[in-house]
Amino acid sequence: MTFKKPQVLLLSLAIATVVAACGKQETPAPAAPAAADKPAETSALKLDESKLPPVNRFVVADLDTTKDACTDFGGYVNGKWLAANAIPGDRTSWGAFEMLDERSTAVQRQIAEQAAADSKATGVEKIVGDLWSTGMDAAKINAQGLEPLKGDLAKIDALDSAEKIADYLRTTAATGDNPLFGFGAEADFKDSANNIAYASQGGLGLPDTPYYSDAKHKDKLAAYEAHIAKVLELGGTPAADAAKQAKDVISFETRLAKASKSREALSRDVSLYYNPVSPADADKLTPNFSWTKFFESQGVALPKMFSLAVPAFHQEVSKMIGDVPADQWKAYLRFHAIDGASPYLSDAFVEENFNFYSKTLRGQKELKERGKRVLDTIEGQAGEALGQMYVKVAFTPESKERMQTLVKNLSEALKVRIENLAWMSADTKKKAIEKWASFTPKIGYPDKWRDWNGLATSRDSYYANVKAANEFNYKWNLGKIGKPVDKTEWGMPPQMVNAYYNPLQNEIVFPAAILQPPFFDPKADDATNYGGIGAVIGHEMTHGYDDQGSRFGPTGNMEVWWAPSDATAFSGLTDKLIQQFNAYEAAPGQHVNGKHTLGENIADLGGLATAYDAMKKAAGDTPDPKTDGFTRDQRFFLNWATVWRRNFTAEEMKVRLQTDEHALANFRAIGAPSNLPAFAAAFSCKPGQPMVREGDKQVVIW
Repeated sequence: MTFKKPQVLLLSLAIATVVAACGKQETPAPAAPAAADKPAETSALKLDESKLPPVNRFVVADLDTTKDACTDFGGYVNGKWLAANAIPGDRTSWGAFEMLDERSTAVQRQIAEQAAADSKATGVEKIVGDLWSTGMDAAKINAQGLEPLKGDLAKIDALDSAEKIADYLRTTAATGDNPLFGFGAEADFKDSANNIAYASQGGLGLPDTPYYSDAKHKDKLAAYEAHIAKVLELGGTPAADAAKQAKDVISFETRLAKASKSREALSRDVSLYYNPVSPADADKLTPNFSWTKFFESQGVALPKMFSLAVPAFHQEVSKMIGDVPADQWKAYLRFHAIDGASPYLSDAFVEENFNFYSKTLRGQKELKERGKRVLDTIEGQAGEALGQMYVKVAFTPESKERMQTLVKNLSEALKVRIENLAWMSADTKKKAIEKWASFTPKIGYPDKWRDWNGLATSRDSYYANVKAANEFNYKWNLGKIGKPVDKTEWGMPPQMVNAYYNPLQNEIVFPAAILQPPFFDPKADDATNYGGIGAVIGHEMTHGYDDQGSRFGPTGNMEVWWAPSDATAFSGLTDKLIQQFNAYEAAPGQHVNGKHTLGENIADLGGLATAYDAMKKAAGDTPDPKTDGFTRDQRFFLNWATVWRRNFTAEEMKVRLQTDEHALANFRAIGAPSNLPAFAAAFSCKPGQPMVREGDKQVVIW
């Protein structure tokens, strides 16, 4: 069984832009939910606050006053903290996001333990309790060894022809197990009120296509080959055969990689996801893999059209079905079946999985303790079920109300900024305002909870529970194909420390878990909150107008709504921002990719500027309190930088520079402020200092 992403095509989150990636990403939980305008009443859940990690607020004592804010703002705000806060052994990065994630995880653990202790639990409590109980039963999992997979592996061993391979790919995909490509429902780019089917590229075990071809990644490719051999050995293949098969798998994936688009290409051209074709025409493109049969095998009515994204990839898969020997296919499929299931099997599989994907690839020193790993699984397979309980004990109505006020104020400030743009024509401004008027904010948790009826879990087997949840989620997602979009759905669970903008629904979403210090603090002054969650709100709104979000109109349809002259002016401004970030050097010879991170950098710049405007309007003529010796404006920028304090392992940093659409956190802390005259004024910076950009070097977009 292969539980690596993508199983269901995560298109909303693939093209949606998130404020940060914290190591967890949930399989979407689309729903046929029951109405609920408040956190669901589950059972008498109790939260012991004394067992939770402390919150991470901005404090003056963290400042390094030996540094000049105008020269080294990141060091001034975060240098002392970063030096004093090493990365925990079970992490590859550590900062504000991770600390909140630890706190959220501690809340989730109490919830899961209580759910597991209730022998009469039903509904979401039973699902969470069963996953927790079986996941924590190390003795039973170790005793089972590879046994849970033997039936799946026997099916692979029986493959001896192209026809059988194609049939195997169809039948296993129907259970949510598809190592080769993502498939699922998403809004039609040209008719965003309705869902169609999308097929995406996949099939790779390494993070991105350059890992298979770029010499700078050759050590990781070699390590991956050794990992493949080890996994096959653990699955019962003799060592010599495993080594040969590992080379076959590398050859297989390298061929796929050559036909695939890189993460940078996909992030900077969202239209690559949209290639509408009829099933009959798709069959002609991939003669060895019938899409007509595929839809039938998935239990989906044959549509008039679907999106065959990156068609060259699927054409290559079809060729490979015809010309790759069955033994090479079996090596590839056997490896991914075992590797994908490894986190849910006995210790030997778990440890090998950790040794490559976490330790070798990302520099993580220690395996997460079992409880955290099980909670990661629950979030991935039943995130909204757990979230339904999470918000009951961890999110207050007062927080939601204050967030609604902040969103309103940010929205008004953004409108003013759009209206005052010097580089945009009146006609395009009018359409930009139409899009602004249709933004839909979602705060804390869904107004409707997903219906989990039909997911059968038990206390018998962790692997079986995960497999059942994976199949349930896949089929639930397929059930949306050909139906209207349910705009009440969320792409993240409430307990995830993150936020996102979805251009297909023109919505900005803020899960409950991010609404804590340093982002949002009910006890803090407005300046601190505007520099934290206010800037995050502005960031997500600005994504509607970044280089990809701006390709979608007010209703979420992909359309051209810019005058050609405005598009040219916009491109000129974004080119300057690309150059700014290209100049940032994370380590000798390792630069930020300004083009890959462009969307996030646009959002940071626009979001921070908008949040500053909103803060100033909210303050009005009230006297500046000058808290702890700092002005309102200074505290605004100080908390912005606090949000982006983050240490990375050297290996994690390299992976992020290659794959992440976000610039490294230390550059986010200084990038946007350096373009704002308000920052220079707040800290009395002088022309020519590093945090002051003037003239052609200064970028103002939204």
